[in-house]
Amino acid sequence: MNVHRNPLCGRNFEYYSEDTLVSGKMAAAITRGVQSKEGVGTTIKHFACNSQEDNRMGSNSILSERTLREIYLRGFEIAVKTSQPMAIMTSYNLINGVHAANCKDICTVAARKEWDFQGIIMTDWTTTMPQGGSLSWKCVEAGNDLIMPGWPGDSENIREALKNGSLKREDLQACVKRMLKVIFQTLGYEDCVSYGAQFR
Repeated sequence: MNVHRNPLCGRNFEYYSEDTLVSGKMAAAITRGVQSKEGVGTTIKHFACNSQEDNRMGSNSILSERTLREIYLRGFEIAVKTSQPMAIMTSYNLINGVHAANCKDICTVAARKEWDFQGIIMTDWTTTMPQGGSLSWKCVEAGNDLIMPGWPGDSENIREALKNGSLKREDLQACVKRMLKVIFQTLGYEDCVSYGAQFR
């Protein structure tokens, strides 16, 4: 889902295009195809502004709201609104000084409130490790439901934030509710309802 911006990016072959409309339409079509199989879902990534591999855990994408929405979020918006993927994975980089996994503006405001995203949001792998630069409780507060792959320090960080009032219990409970919804939509349950069924 990332945008072709740098010809030296080692993962350009994974991205669809430099055009956000093409990226969004392609991701939506693939999502609809994959999710046409009951109990199977897709994860679109990396949300957002992760269009390079060099220093991707330390880069800070400084951009205007218009640039963010028209170039870096538009493809995700199209995919969510037209195919409702099971999951979105956040990226390692900072967006205007805020770690993408800790950014409530993209995870909750844009994806969930504006686009009506119904799935789960997860972090990229090791985002909350010390070198990752992201705090576990801030991931939860921003709307990440799943911290990948998770390490012992995450639960302690979340417990401490709950205890000192930095994190609201209802934010954590909302994550649990969304995770359970995804679990119950897998083939392990008789009455599973596939993701994006309304878009078939």
